[in-house]
Amino acid sequence: MANTHRSPLAQAAEEQGIVLTQMLIVEDIERSVRFYRDVLGATVVREGAPAMLRFHNGWIVINTGGGPTPDKPEVTLEPPADPSVVAGFLNIRVNDIDAVYRDWSSRGAGFITEPLNNHGAELRCYLRDPDGYLIEVGQTLPAPEA
Repeated sequence: MANTHRSPLAQAAEEQGIVLTQMLIVEDIERSVRFYRDVLGATVVREGAPAMLRFHNGWIVINTGGGPTPDKPEVTLEPPADPSVVAGFLNIRVNDIDAVYRDWSSRGAGFITEPLNNHGAELRCYLRDPDGYLIEVGQTLPAPEA
């Protein structure tokens, strides 16, 4: 059967009912696609504006900003102005943070710190994408034995 969808996300929504995506507004779409594809291992499903990437069981949509539109008349989309002020971030949960840290570091990821123990509940570390978006990588630790 031929694909009749205008967007890979439309097809995914039809198959699954609901699909959660993360929209990232960036300065340079190609630069961001290279980061998410080459460093984090996402699969590019659609290039251009907007670019759509499959990242394990989620989707990342990458586009440039713009002014208000009829469906959001008072909203302007733009990349983060100050990377030290964060209103939201990607949170990626993994089952082997040390392996992910080594793998992504070898591909050019600039982590802020190595994986650190967060009060015995999880290990986590952070990195930024080329536009300054914060990305948390975390691994939940086993519950203490009773």
